Amino acid sequence: MSRKRQKNQNQMELAFPDEPMGEAPGGEGEGAELLTAKQETENAARKYDVLEEILERDNLKEAYRRVKANRGSPGIDGMTVEELGEHLKSKMPEIREQMQSGIYRPQPVKRVEIPKPDGGGVRKLGIPTVLDRLIQQAVMQVLQRKWDCTFSERSYGFRPGRSQQQAVEAAKQHIVAGYTWCVDLDLEKFFDRVNHDKLMGRIAQRVEDKRVLKLIRAFLRAGVMEDGLVSPSEEGTPQGGPLSPLLSNLVLDELDRELEARGHRFVRYADDCNIYVRSERAGQRVMESVKRFISKKLKLKVNEAQSAVAKPQERKFLGFSFTKWGELKRLIAPKAIARFKERVREITRRNRGISMKERIKELAVYMRGWLGYYGFSEVPSQMKELNSWVRRRIRCVFWWQWKTARKRRAELINRGVKPDLAASTAGSRKGPWRVSQSPALTIALPNDYLHSLGLPKLVVQKA
Repeated sequence: MSRKRQKNQNQMELAFPDEPMGEAPGGEGEGAELLTAKQETENAARKYDVLEEILERDNLKEAYRRVKANRGSPGIDGMTVEELGEHLKSKMPEIREQMQSGIYRPQPVKRVEIPKPDGGGVRKLGIPTVLDRLIQQAVMQVLQRKWDCTFSERSYGFRPGRSQQQAVEAAKQHIVAGYTWCVDLDLEKFFDRVNHDKLMGRIAQRVEDKRVLKLIRAFLRAGVMEDGLVSPSEEGTPQGGPLSPLLSNLVLDELDRELEARGHRFVRYADDCNIYVRSERAGQRVMESVKRFISKKLKLKVNEAQSAVAKPQERKFLGFSFTKWGELKRLIAPKAIARFKERVREITRRNRGISMKERIKELAVYMRGWLGYYGFSEVPSQMKELNSWVRRRIRCVFWWQWKTARKRRAELINRGVKPDLAASTAGSRKGPWRVSQSPALTIALPNDYLHSLGLPKLVVQKA
């Protein structure tokens, strides 16, 4: 088999050809004047070739890799991430042709409701089909490379090389600099209320390839399936698709530029925006002015219940707050600690019917993930208290599993507790939570033993 034939076969297997089909090769032996004219024509047309960048083989392969890594639920067609690869092998040429001719039609997204972390109602997600997720991801990768460098330095959400921790640290630096009042803005149902025409107008200022504009509008207007019925999408960018975060940054870039033009110190992560000022009076003035701008210019609405002018120590920002006395330090917000405890209680509840090994394994996965984010705290005492609280929960589980007074007495004695203490503890009328800090259980189930079972320790990460 020739090398050329082998290359063509490999491309068919990957379903991502290197170049669009049907391009004529350039002629040879042409004069310098013709070559120059051709080069100028290509440069002039390059700005219209965004779709070709999206359909490049390497870009599609990267999009497929990310969609596969993110997994996620199937959309309305029921196709799973695992089934996507086989589908692309047979359908990618057809999909490419549809996108190039402007007739590709995304399917409606599947409506899913999840509870908000702070317990304030539910968040509505729109789950696209896995094929639509792949195409959105491919579009996002190309546009993000072009747009990200133009966004504000004060914007941290959904951007490469930027994180929530960086946003929290930037907020801290504003407070240290003397801007000790915070205008905490929360946009009401932001992702559901983005004006399509205004958004498309901003995209058109950056993208001149009309095929891409048509494709993005098709995603915005794909509709939502809920309880078997499809509703049209007249506004909003449903959370759940890879493209929505980038489009949200484009919408709110207008807010960033306005705040910069006014000389404000601020930090924004997605639709959470904190502006830092020197006095409460200044904060109230800024709040009213910015609310007018958001309403009239962006056609969005500020959530009055969640927004306020206050000391930063009285508010939470991305799960963190700040100490009220002494040196200013980052600490975990009370609501974040409450959510942690709620999740640990769920994992360790008595009627789950799983082994201690499986229970601690599940708990360890959650705790390590939580620590990866909240280990950014600068207050070790919070972690120390949570470590103690988690160990008490585990001791409660052991106490429940031992069930009877006879079993409990035997277990305590076998684990080194003196018979008299074991008997009095086993016969106690106190509840499991109070018994969990008794001397007997501390001896029988010491900290080192619990950690030897795989229970992680929560510690503040070193700077």
